[in-house]
Amino acid sequence: MSVTFSGDKELLNALEKMARTEVYKEVVKKNGAALQRTAQRKAVFKKGYSTGATKRSIKLDLASNGLRAVVKANTDYSGYLEVGTRKMEAQPFMQPAFNEIQPKFIDDLRRAGIVK
Repeated sequence: MSVTFSGDKELLNALEKMARTEVYKEVVKKNGAALQRTAQRKAVFKKGYSTGATKRSIKLDLASNGLRAVVKANTDYSGYLEVGTRKMEAQPFMQPAFNEIQPKFIDDLRRAGIVK
């Protein structure tokens, strides 16, 4: 008597994909939190009236079922701080934070075997 299984390769592929997705979610969550902390650390403004509102408003949102991390400063004027205006010099905090975390994120993806 013999037993034949069909579809086992598809099942293994699906399980492998699910495992990679979970690993990817963990990497996204870890690096999203690191980006939030780094942006908060860099959101120190020396000009004008610094109240700390922008720093406190920086939040992490895990979107797309954990496949995407969105870090955002939720003050109405955070964009003006980041890029400046014609009368106010830029005091960037999000772009430098992103530039600091991006290589670590890519390295984590490589170590997890998600990116070559």
